[in-house]
Amino acid sequence: MLYLTLSMPLKTLFLNPPSFENFDGGASSRWPATREIESYWYPVWLAYPAGMLEGSRLLDAPPHHVSSDETIQIGKDFEFLVLFTSTPGWTGDQKLAYAMKAANPKLKIAFVGPPVTTSPDKALNECDAIDFVCRKEFDYSVVEFAQGKPLDEILGISYRKNGRVVHTADRPQIQDLDALPDVTDVYKRDLDVTRYNVPFLLYPFVSLYSTRGCPAQCTFCLWPQTLSGHAWRKRSSDAVAREMAKAKEHWPNVKEFFFDDDTFNIQKARTVELCEKLKPLKLTWSCTSRVTTDYETLKAMKEAGCRLLIVGYESGDPQILKNIKKGATVERARDFTRDCHKLGLVIHGDFILGLPGETKETIRTTINFAKSLDCETIQVSVAHAYPGTEFHDLAEKNGFIVNSQSMVDSGGHQMAHIEYPGLPRDYVMEMVHRFYDEYYFRPKQVYRIVRKAFFNNGERKRLYKEAKAFMKLRAARNRYVQDARKTPQHVDPPAGPQLREEPVEVGTE
Repeated sequence: MLYLTLSMPLKTLFLNPPSFENFDGGASSRWPATREIESYWYPVWLAYPAGMLEGSRLLDAPPHHVSSDETIQIGKDFEFLVLFTSTPGWTGDQKLAYAMKAANPKLKIAFVGPPVTTSPDKALNECDAIDFVCRKEFDYSVVEFAQGKPLDEILGISYRKNGRVVHTADRPQIQDLDALPDVTDVYKRDLDVTRYNVPFLLYPFVSLYSTRGCPAQCTFCLWPQTLSGHAWRKRSSDAVAREMAKAKEHWPNVKEFFFDDDTFNIQKARTVELCEKLKPLKLTWSCTSRVTTDYETLKAMKEAGCRLLIVGYESGDPQILKNIKKGATVERARDFTRDCHKLGLVIHGDFILGLPGETKETIRTTINFAKSLDCETIQVSVAHAYPGTEFHDLAEKNGFIVNSQSMVDSGGHQMAHIEYPGLPRDYVMEMVHRFYDEYYFRPKQVYRIVRKAFFNNGERKRLYKEAKAFMKLRAARNRYVQDARKTPQHVDPPAGPQLREEPVEVGTE
């Protein structure tokens, strides 16, 4: 393997840092935010290099409820810290880095993730506790440092030299994904799978990747534009099947596996081939999907154990789909959904309000479109323009970003920070509220929920807990809309319910 070394590397701590309560914000959550309905995704990105270095540890603080003080104490036993940061968590992550270096002055610290990829100079100038940052894919960059390679010889990093920030040449994207370790081995070593929950997935679940990158050009999607890239690269079907068989042995109690790829089934031949390898394992699994997937591919997936698809519909307005370069049509979305229903595949549909071109009329179109699709579950999010995305550049250029607003509040909840002429932020928030109400309080949806709770005691308890959280948020959003109309310049909205993107980043598929 490429990552083997003859000498002992630096003792390395890979950290998804503690943050806001219920914050699912780094490592592998594409839509960083505090979740009102508790949800945590696996730190897949950190698990790869963690599996390459002997003596390393992967600490996923949020789901394991490890506090900042506990993290600082743990950091005293390590020589090198790799911290996955996020835009909402950036300020808190800086403070933690200072505290960890104060407690362990010899600790070397590298930050990885979208914010330091898009603004490495800003990161290093703002926080001198950081020794270097990695741009884009960081797997081999941090491993090489831990193995003793000088900074100026490591590709894809930025660091300080003689009082200024210098950047090494970009690191080529990893092509041989089979040369990377199996993340499930690292999970088994360092994580408690019962700590991870996503409302629409079976519990407990385990997620992993079978590919990297996404060739789609969606303007709002964070990961392909900052971290994973648009070049689609795949693991061999044999390698994926071997890992799945091993994971089944690791966790006989796991109810579902989730392929958290940017887009799992974008290539028909590869998908069908992989399904043939998964079928004998008799696993239940779910994945992301684009609406361009045809019936034959969906059928192969269903026969191989696929249960659910996360689908980014985004909008029911054809022009908005063109504006965001979705590469899909409303008509194709309808055909795809009918195919899934025919095959018995469950759909979790993602929708976004506030994308470029949004009006009051297009919002109504999208709500009606969603109800006509009749997915089993949905997520409705407010559009967020993350730095590094084409959407952010457009919003900034046209003055759509409300500069007085932060992306999150003091609790980590997402706040509407995009406003178009004739479409106030409080109206968009009100329509998120109405979207959920109109969708979930239909007799058909109520019946689905009641039936699910009636026949499954474990799901009944889970649904009750999530329903309480959802209704609490619903009341908070109502209060926000009312207050915003009285003093709109001073009121920040509560976060939209993160039933996912984001997470996958919402609508990354």
